[in-house]
Amino acid sequence: MQHTASRYLAEGPRVGIRHFTQDDAEEFTARVRESQELHRPWLYPPATADAYTAYAGRLIDDPARAGFLVCEKDSGRIAGYININNIVEGAFQSGALGYGAFAHAVGRGLMKEALNLVVDHAFGPMGLHRLEINAQPGNTASIALARSCGFRLEGYSPDMLYIDGAWRDHERWAITAEMRACG
Repeated sequence: MQHTASRYLAEGPRVGIRHFTQDDAEEFTARVRESQELHRPWLYPPATADAYTAYAGRLIDDPARAGFLVCEKDSGRIAGYININNIVEGAFQSGALGYGAFAHAVGRGLMKEALNLVVDHAFGPMGLHRLEINAQPGNTASIALARSCGFRLEGYSPDMLYIDGAWRDHERWAITAEMRACG
């Protein structure tokens, strides 16, 4: 039997993570449209092919960003996405995480499995030292995911990000490679 390399950068029991490609536009945007009620008012991922092309292009081409699709291993379908934005190297070795699940994947633990894979990838092959998650205080699902993956609450940032026509407050959650190694 011939061995073939996995299409995933990392795999768990139920999900694999891989980079975005332009070929994912049709499935990704369909999942976004199916999930709009779930995402609002927290997220506004690209819902059209043109918007996806620009979005994925930034994740693919910008060295300060890394985008990961969360795929169900049994079917290969996209269950969500996790991006590392604002990657800073040098003495900082840090990035800011953003993520979203798609409606069919909610409540199944797939995003927790995937976030753990992304954190391990960031602290391993990517060589980062610190990751942050900034979540609006009312986004209880996002905060629960951060907490369940070992992120600690570090602070509160008033008027941090401009989302849906207004400056929104955020809780700042973080994890370091040392925290991850300790467990």
